[in-house]
Parts: sequence; C-alpha cells; structure tokens
Amino acid sequence: MAIPASFEGRLKLPLVSAPMFLVSGPELVIETCKSGVVGTFPALNERSSEGFESWLEEINGALAEAENPAPFGVNLIVHQTNLRMKQDLELCVKHKVPLVITSLGAVKEVVDAVHSYGGLVFHDVTNIRHAEKAIEAGVDGLIAVCAGAGGHAGTLSPFALVSEIRQIFDGTILLAGCMSSGKDIATARMLGADMAYIGTRFINTAESRAVEEYKDMIIDSSAKDIVYTPKISGIPANFLKPSLADAGRDVDTGEVKKVDLGDEMKAPKDGASAWKSIWSAGQGVGSIQDKPPVAELIDTMRQEYREAAAQFADQSAPFVAE
Repeated sequence: MAIPASFEGRLKLPLVSAPMFLVSGPELVIETCKSGVVGTFPALNERSSEGFESWLEEINGALAEAENPAPFGVNLIVHQTNLRMKQDLELCVKHKVPLVITSLGAVKEVVDAVHSYGGLVFHDVTNIRHAEKAIEAGVDGLIAVCAGAGGHAGTLSPFALVSEIRQIFDGTILLAGCMSSGKDIATARMLGADMAYIGTRFINTAESRAVEEYKDMIIDSSAKDIVYTPKISGIPANFLKPSLADAGRDVDTGEVKKVDLGDEMKAPKDGASAWKSIWSAGQGVGSIQDKPPVAELIDTMRQEYREAAAQFADQSAPFVAE
C-alpha cells in the first residue's frame, strides 16, 4: 500500500473526489478538502486559462485559511485537441498544484514539470497497456477506471485490473467504478487499491455545479439506466439514458436520431448544448438517494468506513485464527 507521503496526516478517508466536467468547481473542491478528502476539478471547467488561474487563486486562498485541509488536484487533458494544455500546465507549475491528474495521454514532459516543484501526477488507465505507458512516463499514481465508472470508463473488473497493475507498479493505486459509500471505499482497499476515486456520488452534493434536474435524474435512476457508448465524445463512456432521450439520442447506443419536426426542439443545436443536456453517471446511481452538503456526506462515509472495517474484522476472525 502506498498513500503519498504528502497526503499523510491530511486525509480523513483514503479518497479522491474525481474531477467531473461541468460539475466540479471551486466550491466543491474547497469543501471536500476542508472535510479531509482530496478535491479535484478539470482545468477545462473554466472557459479560459485566465479564469482557470483565478480558480487556483481562490482555492489556494481558501485552503490557506483552513485547518490542515487535504490537498487538491487539477485534471489536465493531455491530448493534441486540447489547445490550452501547455498554458494550463504552466499555471499548475506557477501555483504549485499539489496533484495533477492526467487523462488521454501520459507524457514524461508533463510529469517532469509537475515533479519540478514537488507535485504529484496520477494518471487514468483502463487497461494494462495504458498503465505500462504511464509507468514509463514516471507517474506517481495510477487510477484504475473499471467497468461501470462514470464518464470515460473501461470494461475490466476491478479484481483483474488492480491485481495486474499491482504486479508491475509499487506507487499509489486508486480504484474507480460504482462506489458511493464508506463501505465501498473499504472494499477498494480490500481489493488492493490504496485509495478510492469517486465521482458520481459527489454530483449529488449541495456544492456541486450540476443542475437540480441532473441530480434528480440520478436519484430516479439505477444501473439499468446507464448506457456505455463512444457516440457522445468519441471515447466509450457511461451516460444516463433519460438524458440521451431528452437530447434526441438513441437510449441504447447514443446515436443521433433522425430529427423530424416533432423532435427538433429536443435535438442538441451544438456541442456545448449537447454537453449541458447529456449527463454522465456511473452504474452506482442506484445507491444515491439524496443531495447532502459535502461535509455531511464525508462524515457519513467515515462512519460507514469504520463500521465496514470492524464488521470485516469480526467476520474474518474464525478464518484467520491459527
């Protein structure tokens, strides 16, 4: 097990609140970190690099006044289509962002830039080939994005992916996919992960930037309402079927339907409006029934984690005794 030394004494749970497009903002990050959990957000949630820098200043300022907060992190899309990547990375270096989460590309130059000021780099992976490339780039942690995770997800079981990563990597391993409770976090550690990586559960918090209709749809949904498709972003991801239907998409494939006059008002007019109306979530939605403040949610998770650990110890005792 390898939780980073820079996290020690600052976490109340071995947990990262995942960066979520159009959902994670400074409010969610600040409250998450103040509650003892790593809070993160995508750099592209702010429309410009200037705005991104103002968010970094806001977060750093608020956490400087908090008592022993958890570190925060920024998600950078390391892909040729992200024209802001270089400038946003420079701002991460300038403001010494404690954690940078890279997606869609593990690049040694990015890792070296973050390491230059003592920051950490975690990288999203969905298979062992991606993990090997990230290890070669020198990342500090690997996020095993398994079947059922919200957003861009893989198809592998956590039993398979975490085990295979652990055989070749002694850094921090995080597990993503279908987790919503403290018991789930304890289970992730039982599987061999160092930390859990949870997104969908944090959509339904008071500090989330998700609209109320999005949050209500999560409450009304279960695993059967999640569809895995590459037809939205070009990369396979999990989405809420009702949001696909509302956007004029086929609920089983994500394909754009042939629009007639009756459908026209539902069809997305452009990419921006499509992302505002097509909502991502993981298969764990069936366990989400409320929209609490972050601090309350994390308190509940901590109690669930303690109870799960104690229960497992009691149930395991007959089988581990000599």
